[in-house]
Amino acid sequence: MHTLLDQIEASLEIKQYYLSLFTALCIPDIAGALSSENGEATGRKYADWYEKWARPRCKEIKLASIPEHAPDSVRQFISKQKFENPFTGDNCYLFRCSLLHQGSSQHQKNPYTRILFVEPQSTRQKIGADVSMHYATIKDALCIDVDLFCKEITSGARLWLDNIKADPNYIRNSKRFARRYDNGLSPYIDGIPVVS
Repeated sequence: MHTLLDQIEASLEIKQYYLSLFTALCIPDIAGALSSENGEATGRKYADWYEKWARPRCKEIKLASIPEHAPDSVRQFISKQKFENPFTGDNCYLFRCSLLHQGSSQHQKNPYTRILFVEPQSTRQKIGADVSMHYATIKDALCIDVDLFCKEITSGARLWLDNIKADPNYIRNSKRFARRYDNGLSPYIDGIPVVS
C-alpha cells in the first residue's frame, strides 16, 4: 500500500493529475476492503473510511500548503479558522462511481451538478493571484484543488496504515493485496519486476 501511495504522490509532483485523481479515488475502496471482515469493498465501507480518514485531513493539508515565506500571521489565521470539507464520504463515493465507471464528473444523485478538480496554481496563471478553489462552490458545482484532495487521501491512508497494522482483518486481507515484487514472483517469473 505504501508503494501505491508513494506513486500517487510522485504523479502529483510531475503534474499527472488525471492519473493521481483516478488512483486516489480507489484508496478508500481498497482500505475499506482491507480492514473489513470479509475483505470486500462496498459503497458504505468506502464512505465510512473517507469520513474517518480522509475528510478530516482538509485543514492539516491546507496548513501544510502555506508557502514557507508566508507571514506567521497567515498561518495563525488559517489555523484558527473552522474548515468544513463539504465533500462527504457519500458524495465522494458517488463521484468515484461516475468517474471510474463512466468517465463522467457528474452523478445524478450527487448534490452538485458537477465536481470540478482545479489544477494547483492555475488561478495564479489566469488572474495573477493565488485564489483558493479548494472546496469552493460556484453556482451548483463544487471546485476542489486536485493536488490537495489527493494529498488528503494519501495522508489519511498513511495515518490509517499506522493505526490498522495490528488489526486481524487487515493482517489477513493484506496478504492478498497486490504489490510490486522487484525481482519477480517465483515460481512464475524471476529477475524482473512484477505487480501481483
